[in-house]
Amino acid sequence: MRARPLTLIQDELVDYDKAMERMAELVGERQRDERPDTLWLLSHPQVYTVGRRTPLAHLPDPSRGIPVVETGRGGQLTYHGPGQLVGYLIVKLGEEEGIVDYVREVELRLVAALGELGLPAERRDTPPGSELLTGVWTAESGRKIVSIGMRQSRGVTSHGFALNVDGDLMPWDWAVACGMPDVDMTSLQRELGDASMDRVRPVVAAAFEAS
Repeated sequence: MRARPLTLIQDELVDYDKAMERMAELVGERQRDERPDTLWLLSHPQVYTVGRRTPLAHLPDPSRGIPVVETGRGGQLTYHGPGQLVGYLIVKLGEEEGIVDYVREVELRLVAALGELGLPAERRDTPPGSELLTGVWTAESGRKIVSIGMRQSRGVTSHGFALNVDGDLMPWDWAVACGMPDVDMTSLQRELGDASMDRVRPVVAAAFEAS
């Protein structure tokens, strides 16, 4: 894997719509070479985000009271909430790199971070004709712990990953996550019995060479 140092921005809880506005600003700055490659770590209040291909049948019952927001990333429905570490990656890709190449790199860096935290994990290749298996999965229990949805515009990536640390997992059961009705979403706390955002943030940042 090539060296790719990133500049780190960190925030706590940021409203999703406000985060999208800020992310668009960061992307524009990177496209104009006004800022270096950047990793923005943060969390969101409860929200479901959906891609352009998300079927209506996959959406949660509105009575749950969690807003649903359409987003411009790839992928299907994802849940965000407190206790989940979100990383937005604003990176200018090389001339011979595509977004699929970079998503694979993101998966491998997160596998390394989870290993450092004591949880063996893996990325998965998607069989022909199947729903995309983008993300990171626990090696032993086979549960999904990281969701990834990204895009690129004028050579610069946006959106990123969501790592479940110690938040409530119940909202995942109220919708169809990642286009996979049978997926079992998990968290570091569920797998290890103990997890904290203070421990996870620096490990993830280090895995992305971000400072």
